[in-house]
Amino acid sequence: MTHPPFTRRRPLPFALSSAALCAALPALAQDAQLSTVEVVGRTASGAYHAEEAAGAKTELPLRELPQSVRIVTRQAIDDLGATKLDDVLDYVGGVSRQNNFGGLWDNIAIRGLPGDQNVGMATLFNGFASGRGFNAPRDLAGVERIEFLKGPAAALYGSSEPGGTLNVVSKRPLWKPAHAVEAYGGSHGLKRGALDSTGPIGEKFAYRLNVAVEDRGGWRDHVGAQRQVLAPAFTWKLTNDTVLDYTGEILRHETPLDRGVVALGNRLGAIPRTRFLGEPADGDVRVDNRTHQLILSHLWASGWTGRVGLSQRSTGIHGTSTEASALQADGLLTRQRRLRDYDSDDLAAQAELQGKLETGGVQHELLFGLERYRFDMDTRMLRANPSASQPYAIDIYRPVYGQAQPTPLANTDTFERQRNTAFYVQDALTLAPAWRLLAGARVDRYDQSLLNRRTGVTTPQQPSATSPRLGLSWLPSPQWTVYANAGRSFRPNTGSDATGGAFSAETGRALELGTKWQSADQRIGATAALFEIRKRNVLTADPANAGYSVAAGEVRSRGLELDLAGQVNTHWRVNASLVFNDVEITRDNSLEVGGQLLNVPRVNGSLLAMYEDALPNGQRYGIGGGVTHMGQRLGQARTQAEANAGTAVFALPSYTTAKLVGYWRITPTVRLTLDVDNLFDATYYTSSFNRLWVTPGMERAITVGLQAKF
Repeated sequence: MTHPPFTRRRPLPFALSSAALCAALPALAQDAQLSTVEVVGRTASGAYHAEEAAGAKTELPLRELPQSVRIVTRQAIDDLGATKLDDVLDYVGGVSRQNNFGGLWDNIAIRGLPGDQNVGMATLFNGFASGRGFNAPRDLAGVERIEFLKGPAAALYGSSEPGGTLNVVSKRPLWKPAHAVEAYGGSHGLKRGALDSTGPIGEKFAYRLNVAVEDRGGWRDHVGAQRQVLAPAFTWKLTNDTVLDYTGEILRHETPLDRGVVALGNRLGAIPRTRFLGEPADGDVRVDNRTHQLILSHLWASGWTGRVGLSQRSTGIHGTSTEASALQADGLLTRQRRLRDYDSDDLAAQAELQGKLETGGVQHELLFGLERYRFDMDTRMLRANPSASQPYAIDIYRPVYGQAQPTPLANTDTFERQRNTAFYVQDALTLAPAWRLLAGARVDRYDQSLLNRRTGVTTPQQPSATSPRLGLSWLPSPQWTVYANAGRSFRPNTGSDATGGAFSAETGRALELGTKWQSADQRIGATAALFEIRKRNVLTADPANAGYSVAAGEVRSRGLELDLAGQVNTHWRVNASLVFNDVEITRDNSLEVGGQLLNVPRVNGSLLAMYEDALPNGQRYGIGGGVTHMGQRLGQARTQAEANAGTAVFALPSYTTAKLVGYWRITPTVRLTLDVDNLFDATYYTSSFNRLWVTPGMERAITVGLQAKF
């Protein structure tokens, strides 16, 4: 797909996309390909294949973009019956779960490279950073799609992992009234209700409101969860060319902090996967997230678009938990009791100017951006360690709850302050009908400090980084693309070394070579990509000062990704992926050189297929299913000394799971759905931090839903 010079297409100034700037918002690119479009509630006859990614900040169609991008559309979310981000991860190639902080947040590695294990993954919400702070598992009630941007994103977004970044795009107001209510019930006491309402209020103002309330009894003993989500949004057309958009999200998630099960030596399965090893008396830990975004966009007469955005986020974790600390040979598990009081505030502002011009027969799509944010994080934890007089232990074979609980004492009390100013530029060049060049760079200037209130010591650092990227696409035919790209990334390391000094920032370098194919009707697309990534300045043990770290480690990731998604014919749509990923430690002062990273498989793959048709009476139905495979993964880091001594590796076994999905549209506005997860009730383990904190996968679960539109 090529565009003639000076084609008047409204630029995509930011992750909210041009659809948010005009009354034609319902005509999303992926839905316009099909005759039937449902805009609220669970969709039907939508698409798996998307043509553009808002997070790429360019009008280049995905087929022309010199980068691998995987988009989980709203149709795929609905076909999977997904209500949270974790439900879709197995269907995105190259994604592996990491430490999820006892079920209190999402955490993944893309292309085998995780972020800070104590913070969670870096993510975007409508193009604004949303990974700073303490983020509850993401609910999908107010989400339109999820964009997995593979490779470095630092040239646009700054601090991030070189393996990739995901951008969550929220649902936007529509200019035609539409409303839907949903109710779900299922295994393990699941109860969930949701509302999606949108429409205009007058000629210049439109709203959208998504609400969800959920109560899960939980499939593990004593581990239930409750959550409430409120996601309002509005679009206000101040003039024909000026639009003000607001997006909000208020989320509360409450659940016991659950570190999972333990392994005996290298053996899993010694205790039931349902067994809880904490204390029910601790009650729930509460995670609160509040997000508000305002974006003012203006289309100038010259065709350029200006945009100013403001994002304010506050997050917090509050509650008490009991967590495993050591396991004796007789099955007695000693535990710590911890009280957490964590809060953060994040205020970010962005200004962008985007437009097109032509010089010397070359068409440019230029983006200039300025970003400033301030972030404060207050972390206070009290901890009670086991002692001879009060071991605070539990027998993993015959657990007895309700014993006297020790009183936690001060352990961590810090205040982190971050300030950052960044400038970025991007140019998407149409060099010739068959050639595209994407070039960009971002310069970041940080001012960061960490105050340890217990010692009174403040550790400052002022790192800076310049993050370039360059990509080239060749379009030899209307359906095929060959591309290559290179980019750099960085991420500041928090904490201090033995001298009280700040660590050097992690840096990454990535190379990618790939090809893309898109059918002539643009309903199905595929990508094959080869990549190599090297990351330096990873924290590792300080050989001269026990208990301290230095930024001297190095990691390498290389692999092959294959993705396919789209509408095969009138009845079938499919989503498939297969990834081979080799990740190893290439330099470290403690861990095994040549060893793997935690929770990263060498092979993972998935297939989701959905069949739709109509009954003789006109009622529609759909039936389908999914299969996912995750290869063997490292379950606990092995030191070089252990490797030299021949100590066996603790690994999480590979697993394959299946799911069944289906729906019956009883009337044009009422639909009944069925979702069966882990169809064959396989026993598997999704991630591990060490032998004492192993997260088991959910047992078979059946969910029945009823959706009504009005």
